Parts: sequence; structure tokens; C-alpha cells
Amino acid sequence: MRNPGYTFLLTLTLLATPALHAQVTEASITTQLKGLRSVPTSERPAATTKIATDIRTLPPGPTKVKLADSLSHLATEGDPGQETLQAVAQTLSQALSDSPVTSKNDEPPMPYMDLAKLVRYEHVTVDLKDPLLNKADKILVVNDAEIEKADFTLQDLHGKKVTLSELHGKIVLVNFWATWCPPCRAEMPDLDAIYTHFKSQGLVVLSISDEDASKVTSFIATAAYHPAVLLDPDGKVAKQFHIDGIPKTFVFDRDGKLVAQSIDMRTQHQFLEMLSKAGLHP
Repeated sequence: MRNPGYTFLLTLTLLATPALHAQVTEASITTQLKGLRSVPTSERPAATTKIATDIRTLPPGPTKVKLADSLSHLATEGDPGQETLQAVAQTLSQALSDSPVTSKNDEPPMPYMDLAKLVRYEHVTVDLKDPLLNKADKILVVNDAEIEKADFTLQDLHGKKVTLSELHGKIVLVNFWATWCPPCRAEMPDLDAIYTHFKSQGLVVLSISDEDASKVTSFIATAAYHPAVLLDPDGKVAKQFHIDGIPKTFVFDRDGKLVAQSIDMRTQHQFLEMLSKAGLHP
């Protein structure tokens, strides 16, 4: 008869064996990040959460922060669910807590800005207590106030001028995009369907690109996309809206108040949630 202690140790060894063969490394996480966009939509939340969990096992350091921040960029494409976003935010929070990033020119480095965006716009919670995170949030508050006051006049693909302030009384969805951006292209059919359904109720969709007019016109000609496409060739309007990544969407209610915004690609359901804040319902 075997010694009970031997049996216990053998059991522990067998349980640990799979982990030994699948040790988490920076390289394995990088590979997962590169392949995340190709994961089927139904499986992506679980894959994202796994990467977040794997990153937490890494030792503190700049690489861990970089990987956690990269995941935060990918996690907001579409609708991974609140639990997944919470896991991603907590991973970035932990990485910054263990290895703070030095500020340059007294400005919050990108990881702090990205974490602040998750908290403010995706409504997650984090434990990090850091002056740089607080400053990042204050910057977002100021930016939002400036966006709400922003106005512009741009031409569409047919040369017609569109002025934002003249659309008061309408619900306006402003979307920044580009032809080269896969997440932008992915959300366009949903935007088109929503616009077609709600335009009789006063919805206006303005899709803004800073690309060359010929490139945008050529793309739209084959895209069956009906909302107004506006050209911002010098990127002035993008600067007004503090655009640092696309796609990016803002919703203004009939009084011109900024009531919702996204920090990445949205699904049709998420777009409808944003529009509901402006009083538009199916």
C-alpha cells in the first residue's frame, strides 16, 4: 500500500504538469494579442479575459505595462461584455501600480490616459490610486467640455457644406473613420442600418475622414453607405474632437448636448444604447 503522502505529492505533480507545459511568457502573450482580432466574435471575450489573466502573472516592469495597455486597445473593439472590460482594466491598473510610468512634461503617459478612458467611458472600476490617473481623468473632463462646444463646417463628397451647429433639433451622431481602418469598416453596415431606420425621426449621421477625397469617394462607391461622408483634409475637426484613435463616435442630443461617446468600434446594440441617451428608441 502506497504512502498517503506520496499519493498527495503525485496528485500535485499531475495537476501542475499542464501548467509547466503551457508557461506564460511575454512572447506567448504577444502572439495571443496579434491573433485576437481573428478570434470569432463569440469566443473573443473569453480569449481577451485569458490574455488579461496571463499578463497578471508576469513580473512587474515596462513590458507588462506595455502588454496590458495593448490589450486595453483591442478589448474595446466591439462588445466583449462588462466582465471582460473589468478584467482588462484591472490588469492595466495592477501593472501600473507595480511599475508606475514616469511622466514627461507633467503629462500623463498613454497607459494612464487609456485606463482613465476605460473608467470614464466603459464604466469599469479600478483600485489604482495615482495622481497621474487623476490628472488623466481631469484632462478627459476638459476635453469633453470642449467637444460639446465644438462647431465645424465641412464639405461632403458632393461639395455640399454641412455645419454642425445648424443641426440643432436633430440627434447627431458624429463618427471619425478611415478607409484603411478594419474596425471602422466593420461598424459601417450597422451605422448604415441605424441611419436608414431612424433618419425619419431626425437622426443625422456624419462620418468624417481626413483622407484624400478620391480615396474616400472610391471606397464609398462600393460600400452601399448612405449617411453623409464629410472630408476633414487638414484634420482640424479631428483635433477639435481630440481624436487620438479611430473609430470614434459622439452623440449629440437635439439641444446640442454631448450625451454619449465611444472609444472604439461599436456594435449595433451599442450604437442603439448610445442613441437612447439622446432620447432615440427603437
